[in-house]
Amino acid sequence: MTPEDSFVARLSGYVADGLRYWEPQRVIYNGALAAVVVAHVVLAWPISREKISIDLVLGLFALAVLANICCCTAYLADLFVQFSGLQAAWRKGRVILLIVGTTFAATIAHFMAGNLFRG
Repeated sequence: MTPEDSFVARLSGYVADGLRYWEPQRVIYNGALAAVVVAHVVLAWPISREKISIDLVLGLFALAVLANICCCTAYLADLFVQFSGLQAAWRKGRVILLIVGTTFAATIAHFMAGNLFRG
C-alpha cells in the first residue's frame, strides 16, 4: 500500500465518520434556527403578517441555504482534529462545537428576523 492509498483510506474513514455525526445534528441546527424565526413572527404577529410576502419567503429560503453552508464548516474542524489523532477527545468536542455553532447561528438569525419583522 502506498502512502497515497493510506491517506485516501484515512480521509475516507474520517469523512464517513463526520457525515455519520454531523448530518443528524443538522436537524437540531435547523430546528433551532427555525424556532428563532417562528418566535419572531409570532411575537410580532400583527406586523409580521403584513410583511410576509413571496419575496420575504424567498429571502428566508436563501438565508436558510446560506446557514446550512455555514453549518458545513464543522466538517473542516472535524477533519482537522481527526487527522491530528485526537479522535477520542473529539467525541466530546463535537458536542461543544455543535452547541457553540448553533448558538452563534441562532444569534445571527435573531438579529436578522428581528430586522425583518420589526414594526
